[in-house]
Amino acid sequence: MSSLHKLYRNYVDGQFEQTDKTFPNISPVNGQELGQICEANAELVDRAVRAARAALHGPWGQTSQAERARILHAVADGIEKRFEAFVDAEVADTGRSRQQARKLDIRRGVQNFRTFADLGGLAGGECFEMRTDEGDVFSYTVRKPHGVVAIISPWNLPMLLMTWKVAPALACGNTVVVKPSEETPGTATLLAEVMHEAGVPPGVFNLVHGFGGGSAGEALSRHPDIDAITFTGESRTGSTIMKAVADGVKEVSFELGGKNAAVVFADCDFDKAVAGVVRSSFTNTGQVCLCSERVYVQRPIFDRFVAAMKQRADALEIGSPDVDGLEIGSLISHTHRDKVLSYFELAREEGATVVAGGEVPHFGDERDNGAYVRPTIWTGLPETARCVKEEIFGPVCHIAPFDTEAEVIAMVNDSRYGLAASVWTRDIARAHQVTRQFDVGIVWVNTWFLRDLRTPFGGTGLSGIGREGGRHSLDFYSSVSTICINP
Repeated sequence: MSSLHKLYRNYVDGQFEQTDKTFPNISPVNGQELGQICEANAELVDRAVRAARAALHGPWGQTSQAERARILHAVADGIEKRFEAFVDAEVADTGRSRQQARKLDIRRGVQNFRTFADLGGLAGGECFEMRTDEGDVFSYTVRKPHGVVAIISPWNLPMLLMTWKVAPALACGNTVVVKPSEETPGTATLLAEVMHEAGVPPGVFNLVHGFGGGSAGEALSRHPDIDAITFTGESRTGSTIMKAVADGVKEVSFELGGKNAAVVFADCDFDKAVAGVVRSSFTNTGQVCLCSERVYVQRPIFDRFVAAMKQRADALEIGSPDVDGLEIGSLISHTHRDKVLSYFELAREEGATVVAGGEVPHFGDERDNGAYVRPTIWTGLPETARCVKEEIFGPVCHIAPFDTEAEVIAMVNDSRYGLAASVWTRDIARAHQVTRQFDVGIVWVNTWFLRDLRTPFGGTGLSGIGREGGRHSLDFYSSVSTICINP
């Protein structure tokens, strides 16, 4: 069953559910309708949560870690068997290149299930011996699932970021209710089909479609029988969810926005730095929370670097996902394009020099109905400008000069966000010294977007709360109890 040109249904308690209220799934490439999405109301969300709760007391609650690992590997196998269908769904929903969907998004989805299936077996406890007046006392810890986990995933990397949460949650023995973005229902619906085919027990994986406020997202985040919530998306939405769960004092993990910096020192490998910053600024049309919207270049190479960035940005291939060598696809929607274009206008008002882009491309075909913008580079803005402070989430960067390490460290840290940064230098001693002083969750040196899934991931400030990845995911998706025994 293809996810394209169809009714995108909810999946609750092992059954696909159709609702009377639907809304269209619109292609960002050409504005055409891909299908209708069934919106889950509060009653259906409640059924999903109750099914997830019941599954904890059914066969799933009795599964061993080894059996859960076997099921997760079966899910990974199922994704691989339908790999091209997942690619089709991801490309249709997002407008990204087919090559990227194959190499990154769907491949990482498979990898997430395999990685956490295997890591789950390494989640041991602690044991301590203490001598007391009563004799030798032994204390040890055991991990338990939280229970029902709500997973609210974003539209920019739908499959990658959804499975990044679903896989460890299930590996730890939880049940889940997933709400994907209303913009990207395709791969989530396909994953529900794979879960069904892989024999995942009813109620363990539930999928509800809808919007945020006044829809499935709000109903899920406010549900009293949710034990933990993990969310990736806008900082403002994260704040809203946090307020909704505060009275219940629920476990939360938020990976939110970023206004990330790339720092280029004069001693860098120039060509690699240019290529790296082009990639970190414009990958996925700038719609990655880790993208570099602020670029700081040491003054001796500033003019040369700006010229090289302009040349590379102007040469980037823009167009439809199936074009070989496509580097810039559409934005996710016309609504999001309007937001990005509003920043293009604001940058001019704030005094920016437009080095490249800053406009909508014209194709003379159906792509003109899509949500495209040109990759854009600015210079000349003060550090206080809104375009330097606020997350834009489009193919855009502002390049500014700096002189000293102390100066650039202060510039990087002068942000309410603290997700990621990158540094380009041949001086490894400098790299160690500078990166330790950045108030961010992850720093790359002479690379970008390279991650070992066993390492912690998350941000500070408006970029989020908590860490996921490897052991840190297992820590979030399970609770630890201490058992003390006096023999």
